[in-house]
Amino acid sequence: MSTPDYGRVFAALRDGCPEQWQAYTSHAFVEGLGDGSLPAASFQHYLIQDYVFLVHFSRAWSLGVIKAETREEMQVCAATVNALINHEMALHVKTCAAAGIDEAALFNAREEVANLAYTRYVMDAGLQGDFLDLIAALAPCCFGYGEIGHRLAGAAAPDTPYAEWIATYAGADYQDVMKSVGEMFDAAVIRRLGADFRASPRWEKLQARFTTATELEVGFWDMGLNGA
Repeated sequence: MSTPDYGRVFAALRDGCPEQWQAYTSHAFVEGLGDGSLPAASFQHYLIQDYVFLVHFSRAWSLGVIKAETREEMQVCAATVNALINHEMALHVKTCAAAGIDEAALFNAREEVANLAYTRYVMDAGLQGDFLDLIAALAPCCFGYGEIGHRLAGAAAPDTPYAEWIATYAGADYQDVMKSVGEMFDAAVIRRLGADFRASPRWEKLQARFTTATELEVGFWDMGLNGA
């Protein structure tokens, strides 16, 4: 199955760290979602930590509005914050409520080390760097979940208990947001670095941001599995 098209910049960054990207998008946790073999305790542990992650992730995307240089960049960042808070986090609340965990418990859950490392890395990228540094650090989570959802939607076992999770990231709402983010990312990079952006002295640093965030995604999946 072909992967979704989220733009030239993302494709170049993904191709710059193929081993890390494969480890992330084909992690044992991900495959367990698809075939239904992931232990329910691992999934619940992941959902709780991912809710905490999304709180910080939303704040990081809000920082994008501050760092943006165009109205279009501000619009996409604001729309992404809305999608995270009002849609993606709602899935976590609904799923955890069915397991007897209310939203107050989610919001106040203890943040694990892998979560701290990832969220603070992203925030530091935005606070220390500029708009491109921030988006490069945010990109693996956004686009990676889009790719994972798209792939699993066409390959998952029909009886997997994680069908709703897969449908969320494979669905048109999420995919449309990611396409908008990809178009914005392309425009932002070309505006600042030029059409031949990989020849820019800054490209190596942006690649490093993206690769590190991808490695931290692998650690997040590891954390989910270890929570079983």
